[in-house]
Amino acid sequence: MGVAFWAIGSAVSAQEVDSTATMQKSSWGDANEISDYIPDISLDARFGYGHDFAEDAGRFGGNGLFLDINGKIAPNIYYSLNHRLANFEGSDEPGFGNTNWLTLSYDNDSFFVTAGKEDIKVGSFEYDEYDLNCYWEMNSLFWNCISPWHWGASAGWYPADGQTLLFQFTNSPFSDIDRFNLFAYALAWRGEWDCYESYWSTNLWEKTRGKYVKSLNLGNRFHAGDFSFDLDYMTRCTDIRKAFTSDFTLVFSPSYEWEWGRIFTKIGWERVNEDNFGYDYTGDNLFYGAGAEFFPLKEYKDLRIHAIWASNSHITQGHYINIGLTWKLDLTQAGKLLIDKLKK
Repeated sequence: MGVAFWAIGSAVSAQEVDSTATMQKSSWGDANEISDYIPDISLDARFGYGHDFAEDAGRFGGNGLFLDINGKIAPNIYYSLNHRLANFEGSDEPGFGNTNWLTLSYDNDSFFVTAGKEDIKVGSFEYDEYDLNCYWEMNSLFWNCISPWHWGASAGWYPADGQTLLFQFTNSPFSDIDRFNLFAYALAWRGEWDCYESYWSTNLWEKTRGKYVKSLNLGNRFHAGDFSFDLDYMTRCTDIRKAFTSDFTLVFSPSYEWEWGRIFTKIGWERVNEDNFGYDYTGDNLFYGAGAEFFPLKEYKDLRIHAIWASNSHITQGHYINIGLTWKLDLTQAGKLLIDKLKK
């Protein structure tokens, strides 16, 4: 926090921050949009009331408080930090356990190189989404159980406008503080056109020394005016002969978005195999739901209200609702306004 407020203090000559930017974020980053050396600093939080009908239990609570800092230190050299100051479980992990990502990147018009802690690149729009834009009871077991945040490095190339090819080398999702020499590899492609976006990857996750979980992931997003839908398919296996039958996830998620809100639905089916990831639950899992989000202040997209209904064969084993608020406290803009006021 001291770093955050020191950076705010340096913002005497900062330019206006665009307050109409949506809360949607991508782990592939938007570093090239940073136009000066003043960092963009915010605190992101979500609060709501959730009720689990199967358990007949409800409670108010928060889904996390995230410090988000993005900036650059030299031409084409960018940094990004996202750290959980608090989370739903209330845990306080040592070291970098609560840091989602901490990266330093060189990025120009032709290629980029990134090092630090980042998400493992898995070709799925569901898995790629920022935590506070997700509703966990509506998501797959793979999203809920497999943490994406790992130390490593990646390099990418822009072969054409809107196209990115990436190779990544990180610690394996199966590694921990006591397990060394387990690594993960990803080869990913992301493309953007007017009506279609692709996010495909093939992955190797080392489970024991020299033995890998292999994965093929095909994320697809289609657009038609204000209507869009995601169609993600992921398959995972240790035995290539069981590549499409023992452990897979299929997600279909249509949505309709307009100036001050969106409505969306989701339905997914997965078959999970404990031999691959050690799930507590194995077999078929059906998850689905619907929701609405809207911005009560139409010209200010940093405050969002949501209402969702979800069901999941394993996590809720019934129906679940959640109503709440998500907000972004723009510390850079707040610091600038405060300094301008003190100057008067």
